[in-house]
Amino acid sequence: MGAKDAPADLDAPKAPAALDAPATPKAPATPNAPATPNAPGQLTLPEPSGHYRVGMTNLHLVDKKRTDPWTSDGRVRELMVSLWYPATQTASHPAAPYLEPAAAAHFLAARGLPPNAVTLPTTAGHLGAPVDRKAGKLPVVLYSTGRGSDRATGTALAQDLASRGYLVVTLDDTHDGSEVQFPGGRLEVATMPPDTPASKVIAARAADTRFVIDQLDSIARGHNPDAEHAPLPRGLSDAVDMKRIGMFGASLGGAVVPEAMHVDRRIRAGANLDGQFFGPAKTRDLDRPFLLFSSQNHNRDTDGSWATFWKHLKDKRYDLKLRGAEHLSFMDYEVLWPQMAGVLGLSQAQLVQMFGTIAPDRAIKVQSTYLAAFFDKTLSHHDSPLLDGPSRHYPEISFVR
Repeated sequence: MGAKDAPADLDAPKAPAALDAPATPKAPATPNAPATPNAPGQLTLPEPSGHYRVGMTNLHLVDKKRTDPWTSDGRVRELMVSLWYPATQTASHPAAPYLEPAAAAHFLAARGLPPNAVTLPTTAGHLGAPVDRKAGKLPVVLYSTGRGSDRATGTALAQDLASRGYLVVTLDDTHDGSEVQFPGGRLEVATMPPDTPASKVIAARAADTRFVIDQLDSIARGHNPDAEHAPLPRGLSDAVDMKRIGMFGASLGGAVVPEAMHVDRRIRAGANLDGQFFGPAKTRDLDRPFLLFSSQNHNRDTDGSWATFWKHLKDKRYDLKLRGAEHLSFMDYEVLWPQMAGVLGLSQAQLVQMFGTIAPDRAIKVQSTYLAAFFDKTLSHHDSPLLDGPSRHYPEISFVR
């Protein structure tokens, strides 16, 4: 993985070419792949491991001060984000779908699948459920996904962190992400030129992030920034802790994190899940804590951008490697693609090549546990022995010294 600022390829997986940056979202069958069986039915995500139940709400945000960088008609920048949080009274609020209907149909069609090929997961988040006041003020963690993916691909980690007491905000980057559904069923798809340099994508996402943090501040001050003024979950305004904000991202989303931290000092800690760094952020000193979290064959010994970035970290820094994992193990594809292997025409050997040998649920558990330990320490000053060195409970984790 070189550090050249070339166009960043899509992170939505295919089988089984350039696996650290798959070029297209479709996973075509190969001549040696097994015949497609009956549809596998309902896909699932791992259950959250924290002790809080989870609520979720979507926000439609409009930045009237910016034009959309990926369209030519001068329209203003619009974003969709999801908020995941500790909730109560969830029984009276329906579980949120993984994707809204139009986005779900596009997600499947982009992989050559009809709408009824599989049923996408039902999440652990309950739409509009009240915030659990027993959780107190909630530290905020923002999530940026891989290029060409959408915010839903961070759902497993988002809902797990929410169950541990975090307000997690997953961002869609309109016309960069593969599908974004807005209220009323309007669907926006990727229009960003495929040869767009990664540094330009990162700069646009960093600006999106700063705008979203501004909207969180508006919520904390008692306002509702949703474009349709859809009701916010009860108790949300009182729960947003604007003094404790972190950010993590997967693949290209991980490269967005330090740029966003430079653009907005309200972000106090950051984490990159296996993403190569591009642009100026990797050569600028960063004075806040940072976590590098890599797959089994990727770290600062093999990626020059990581080695350069590491030298510019001036606060607490961690470099963890997840044994048995591949690049795509850090998004929901890790758990969804094995369940869809039959309809996608993927053999077991191809799955191993794409996702490694770690069990899908275990991959999510280890990632969420170490992310929580990192943000617990850096945002809430709760030390965890997990960050001091290897743990017998998590033998898949090694520390790159």
